[in-house]
Amino acid sequence: MGERPLALITGGARRVGRTTSLALARGGCDLIVTYRSSRGGARALIDEVRGFGANVAAERLDLGDLVEVRAFAAAIARSHRRLDVLVHNASIYAPTPLDAAAREAGEGEFGVEDFMRVNAVAPLVLTAGLAGSLRNSILPIGAGVVAMCDIHSMGRPRKDHAAYSMSKAALEEMVRSLARDLAPRVRVNGVAPGVVAWPEHGDEADEALQRRYLERVPLERAGTPEDAAEVVRWLALDAAYTTGQIVRVDGGRWLV
Repeated sequence: MGERPLALITGGARRVGRTTSLALARGGCDLIVTYRSSRGGARALIDEVRGFGANVAAERLDLGDLVEVRAFAAAIARSHRRLDVLVHNASIYAPTPLDAAAREAGEGEFGVEDFMRVNAVAPLVLTAGLAGSLRNSILPIGAGVVAMCDIHSMGRPRKDHAAYSMSKAALEEMVRSLARDLAPRVRVNGVAPGVVAWPEHGDEADEALQRRYLERVPLERAGTPEDAAEVVRWLALDAAYTTGQIVRVDGGRWLV
């Protein structure tokens, strides 16, 4: 990596994560992106990002394995004395009726422990392990940590999503807590999308359901991955006096 700001994006190889990686590369950052199963997507991203003149590395990381997360953070801290941007993008998402939420981890479907580990505990462990590198940021405004949250865990709960919503609510509290713990050298914020990329599978991939959802969005349309990625880029690189905030990117859905 060179003298450009260095950004680490979890789940940075596909969907909103990929778009965020490209936005940060265009913004002048070198990148480390993690992936769990999207190896092909990571390779394609590397080729595209290098077209912007950025250095990029892709690393496999399973956020469900906290031992692996700790080891990964320690390795990055050893190899990179400074880190300028950390984006907690990767997460797991699925409906969890009460019987599913009560399952133990590893029973074949996601249970509450899986959601909490991947969506909340792993981001905290990763940030803690990289705190020293973040404090050494070359950005004049200090390093930026950005967590991808969800408007529906902020007081707009959806039926049968209790475990997922609880994990994202914990992530939001991490944003506020770490904004205090890492100040003044590190800013910590969140982005809470409504719909910026529909799920590819399951009930929410149904067009009729999507139309019903959009009837409650004042802007009468879904957002795009670029809408979310641009807010991440702004918070990470430009928002000099903003910390501890969750920015909603929802077309006004929160108001209805």
